[in-house]
Amino acid sequence: MSELVIPSASFDECIHNLCADYKIHNSLTEEARSNSSIKRGLRNDDGTGVMVGCTKIGNVLGYHVVDGEREPMEGRLIYRGYELTDLVNAYVREKRFGFTEVAYLLLFGHLPDQNRYHMFRSLLDESTSLPENFTEDMILKNPSHDIMNKLGRSVLALYSNDPNPDDLSVENMMRQSIELIARFPVIAAYAYVVKRHYFENDSLYLHRPVPELSAAENILRMIRPDKQYTLEEARVLDLCLVCHAEHGGGNNSTFSCRCVASTGTDTYSAIAAAVGSLKGPKHGGANRAVLRQFEEIKNNVRDWSDEEEVAAYVKRILKGEVSDHTGLVYGMGHAVYTLSDPRAVILKDGARKLAEEKGMLNELNLMETVERVTPVAFAEVTGKEKIMCANVDMYSGLIYQMLGIPADLFTPLFAVARVTGWCAHRMEEVLTGGRIYRPAYKPLIRHKDYVPMSER
Repeated sequence: MSELVIPSASFDECIHNLCADYKIHNSLTEEARSNSSIKRGLRNDDGTGVMVGCTKIGNVLGYHVVDGEREPMEGRLIYRGYELTDLVNAYVREKRFGFTEVAYLLLFGHLPDQNRYHMFRSLLDESTSLPENFTEDMILKNPSHDIMNKLGRSVLALYSNDPNPDDLSVENMMRQSIELIARFPVIAAYAYVVKRHYFENDSLYLHRPVPELSAAENILRMIRPDKQYTLEEARVLDLCLVCHAEHGGGNNSTFSCRCVASTGTDTYSAIAAAVGSLKGPKHGGANRAVLRQFEEIKNNVRDWSDEEEVAAYVKRILKGEVSDHTGLVYGMGHAVYTLSDPRAVILKDGARKLAEEKGMLNELNLMETVERVTPVAFAEVTGKEKIMCANVDMYSGLIYQMLGIPADLFTPLFAVARVTGWCAHRMEEVLTGGRIYRPAYKPLIRHKDYVPMSER
């Protein structure tokens, strides 16, 4: 037997060589990928989601099914039986913040009376304080370049600070849920200012949340050095939180939460899984992609009011000639919604007054133009007619930009809102699901006889 020779290549060279070998032995043929019996992405052939369960928490409606065919409709998002638009209109009409009430609604299944609302609000206020030494040990030490990773790590660390972390009783899971909803804004805000301090040489400031303030007010107060904000700014941010709080059981992060919860694991593990899912650019990270692309459009279109010039640049994006060369117009299209995404409609309306206040009406109008011309441009470029609407990411990123919120916090703020839906779905899964999720994958392997190493 010949003497074993250890290669002298560097670590990166070894990785490169090994991965070249990996690519040869781990490809899937297009035939296998397009096999109609395989529900890739847990989607049916018509693009609808595979039905895997039922829920009383939320519903997403984007089309009618008539004689087996999908017919477009104006989008509807329903929280526990209530139309999102009705809830938002009530909060705007009554000039009050709505996120806390929506959190109660999603968790408990009904709108609270004044006594229950104040009881719930007091529990949230009591829960905003992080465990002793948590800020120092988990956030100040070992800061992260990415706030979502820090958020996920912090959620798992809360397990160690919970005196009863594994109890699956309704009371214990509800207590954990309330604490997580209260603490998410604080962790996200602190992780952001610590990142700025360590990686961008900014001054370090940690502003404690004020109990009598809304979640939106506290978020703006905690991330700004001077703690100052206007009532209009806080109300628009509250709208974003309300619109992002829930989106049915089939969105990737909520399904991830329910999938992990079906194993019977603890609350923190299930919520951390949801955080990891939401971080992905195909999910919660999409609003950052919208703003990056929007900046390119602003820089390359001379006359923002010229619809033909805007459409011409959108066509170049669709052809993959510019932007990130994917051929995608970010912020356009949705897996369920057809004629409209109700969240985008709400946020576009809410953004107008803020845009007037911030002197950014031209930017808002340009975004509306992109929304208007993209379906036509898509048909001209691809030769395919497709009903397409703006999704929530089109306008949420612009709102955050107008509020002076940095891109680092776009997806964490999504998580701050969506943790309410995650917790509601986790409890529903644990209490009513009854079965661990176990989908199947079609094996594409053949039997091989073992060959001794000396003969390979």
